[in-house]
Amino acid sequence: MARTANHSQPSLLELISLKGKRALITGASSGMGAATARRFAEAGADLILLDIDEEGLIKVKRDLAPLPVDVEIHRIDLARKEEIDAFWENLEGPPPDILVNNAGIFPFQDYLSTDEAFMQRVMDVNFHAVYWMCQHFVRARKRMGGVIVNIGSIEAQVPFKKDLAHYTTGKAAVVALTRALAKDYGGKGFRANVIMPGGIITEGTKNAARGLLKMDFRLLYDGMQFLSRLPMGRLGQPDEVARISLVLASDLASYMNGAVIPVDGGFLSA
Repeated sequence: MARTANHSQPSLLELISLKGKRALITGASSGMGAATARRFAEAGADLILLDIDEEGLIKVKRDLAPLPVDVEIHRIDLARKEEIDAFWENLEGPPPDILVNNAGIFPFQDYLSTDEAFMQRVMDVNFHAVYWMCQHFVRARKRMGGVIVNIGSIEAQVPFKKDLAHYTTGKAAVVALTRALAKDYGGKGFRANVIMPGGIITEGTKNAARGLLKMDFRLLYDGMQFLSRLPMGRLGQPDEVARISLVLASDLASYMNGAVIPVDGGFLSA
């Protein structure tokens, strides 16, 4: 006998929809952040976009203008906790339902050459900002719950490129924080998951590669080694990460909490 459909279950369109939600995305002026903003807007979410690159934010907002969602932009230096605090104190309207911590920097620097100022800046952007943004988010929604999507890196699990010990450390901390939040607040209506992108083509990665090529042609060798380990044989696009962010932010992932999800073309499996 054929099974009848369970009409009490929401439809696929209802599960993926973010209509009526507000989503806050950091590092939204380009790359994965901009791609995530577009996918969330297509799903119906109103957006709060943060970045230090105000011109980039203006362009993203202009590109999203045809979509029937509200988009507000804020220039903010996420390395400065006082700016993070001020942003949350002055945020108007209901707190966002979804937080995507995407912002990050990855300057190449030999481990023995790093100093306190350099390490402080990298950690402030790549980890401390995530820590404080999550804290504000949980405080603002402690009676309502919410969704956190943090962006880590495959470097947190398998360091591949040399001269990125500082970056690897910060991204590993993001993974640990995400899992701790999932444990501490999963019973209070929060879901926190982390994506581990690898080999994604963004303006940031292209700029870093251009700069390093001027000084060290070993990058070509490293690139060939990286591609040789990729089962899919190609690099990824920002939108391929954005799609997974949308899944995690939506009710499609209603029972996912504390997950660490590679989006890396199979690199970690090879």
